[in-house]
Amino acid sequence: MERTIAVVGLGYVGLPLAVSFGKKRDIIGFDINEQRIEELKDGFDKTNEVEMDDLKSASVEFTANSADLDKADFIIVAVPTPITENKQPNLVPLQKASETIGKNLAKGTIVVYESTVYPGATEEECIPVLEKASGMKCGEDFFVGYSPERINPGDKEHTFTTITKVVSGQNDEVLETVADVYGSVVEAGVYKASSIKVAEAAKVIENTQRDLNISLMNELAIIFDKLDIDTSEVLAAAGTKWNFLNFKPGLVGGHCIGVDPYYLTHKAEQIGHHPEVILAGRKTNDHVGNFIATSLVKQMIKKNMPIQGSKVTILGLTFKENVPDLRNTRVVDVIDELKDFGVEVQVTDAYADANEAFGEYGIDLIPYEELKPADAVVYTVPHDAYADKGWEVFDHLLKHGKGIVVDVKSKLEKDACPDNIQLWRL
Repeated sequence: MERTIAVVGLGYVGLPLAVSFGKKRDIIGFDINEQRIEELKDGFDKTNEVEMDDLKSASVEFTANSADLDKADFIIVAVPTPITENKQPNLVPLQKASETIGKNLAKGTIVVYESTVYPGATEEECIPVLEKASGMKCGEDFFVGYSPERINPGDKEHTFTTITKVVSGQNDEVLETVADVYGSVVEAGVYKASSIKVAEAAKVIENTQRDLNISLMNELAIIFDKLDIDTSEVLAAAGTKWNFLNFKPGLVGGHCIGVDPYYLTHKAEQIGHHPEVILAGRKTNDHVGNFIATSLVKQMIKKNMPIQGSKVTILGLTFKENVPDLRNTRVVDVIDELKDFGVEVQVTDAYADANEAFGEYGIDLIPYEELKPADAVVYTVPHDAYADKGWEVFDHLLKHGKGIVVDVKSKLEKDACPDNIQLWRL
């Protein structure tokens, strides 16, 4: 029997998922953001994850009416799982989504969570909310599963259908159903985890592993800077060894790598273990923005530039290139540190929404063409709009065409650096 699918949460994860299913069958796409629903109905996706043609051709009933969920018997939950200011898991969006689903839960429905959580959260946090809101019993009246999302924003190669899907269920029958449903659209196939907790743990360590590898590169970058060695050149040399891992230093933000490890460390501390390695990596990565800013200030001092009142342009605000996603962007750390030094900072971004930037961070985005000439430019996010121009992107950004350029991701060709520009790379 074919299940009627509903996707709850139509963001960077939920929308591509809904559209993929919608190309195969009629489904329901639910989000509490009414403006988002109206945009999707008009064929517009502000996240740039789904093309207009794909959006319009998919058979998705976009709705902000939670009552429509009672028509589904297979509900996929893809809502954000952020952290609080104290770097603790914020399960409020997940709990509210569970409550909404519970109030509109049809008997026999399977609810599958995709949101990143710590091992045990689905059964310990979500099921009780579903039971209370529905008045039904999990395992008898409805069932749950977990299938961790693996969407990489801006990546058009590794997509929902081309990445192996890890699936799990609370019993063997549920597992088979979950596997069949996802297997109907995921070309790369599914991997059946032995339990929900195993699937939850697998997801949270994927990004924890990346976080730790990047933190090592960031620490090396700090060491090599003190030794006056170019980190990119060191990595290029070391990378000639067949088993050297290709990680690079940088700002670690976004809704995954900079967040997920805190879900694991939270659970670890609950059970009495202090996760020293993971937290050390997080501390290192959270410090990178300050290091970049102070390194620029040092370069300015060496060139006898005044710090108080100097002007610095930040080129890129989103958490990664070619996406408009501002969630947990660590570029703000660079901005805040420079402002603490008395530097006048102006920020531009080719993709970010100006209203969101101001609402979330109090930052006024300035169009690239309206930027005032600056003493230095911090090239934080190499969007194609900038990267395709190479060094020409700085032609009107620096005062009198000269100054300092900080290339955070080492995307500029070092040997082509103009004589009147001083380059510093992370």
